Amino acid sequence: MRFLLRHSSTKPLLAVLLAGPAIWLLFAALTDGLGANPAEYLIRSTGAWVLRFLCVVLLVTPLRIMAGWPELARFRRFFGLTVFYYLVLHLLCYAWFDMGLDAADIAKDVAKRPFILVGMSGGLILLLLAATSFNRAIKALGARNWQRLHRLVYAVAGLGILHFYWMRAGKHNFAQVWLYAAILSSLLAWRLWRFTRVRWFKRN
Repeated sequence: MRFLLRHSSTKPLLAVLLAGPAIWLLFAALTDGLGANPAEYLIRSTGAWVLRFLCVVLLVTPLRIMAGWPELARFRRFFGLTVFYYLVLHLLCYAWFDMGLDAADIAKDVAKRPFILVGMSGGLILLLLAATSFNRAIKALGARNWQRLHRLVYAVAGLGILHFYWMRAGKHNFAQVWLYAAILSSLLAWRLWRFTRVRWFKRN
């Protein structure tokens, strides 16, 4: 496994794999395979992939430490940017197919439906994280400040779950909401446990 993580072809292959859902959605759209409401299907599917890749991003550090695969660290930025790209697709599908790219209608919709405001708030934080994910930003901010800033990914996850919960509240369909909430809560709990444990060992 470590050999595969170090191999030069792993990143290009991973890029194709991560682009797979977007390619499939494009193919389905071109072949009328999105059902009776294509706009809703695209919006919900891209939103679901944002949450899935958020889970992957937050899994990298626990898996790297517990499995002893330090090479995983070089893919963390890659996964993080994938989350951002799918968020952009999610917002484009909403703004274009649902709102016709009408800025005034979008503003009214955001004011009327709080779950959209919550989702866009998470998107703005994710934009900040994506903009500071490069080496120049790390040098400019300093490694410690950069790490503190990028812990906001947990806030993004929380806002994403709240956005998803409110969206599903109208139909009282929360099964997937609880699943994603359980996964992300477990990953956050692991991070808090490790932070507390490291602090305890430093003091003793």
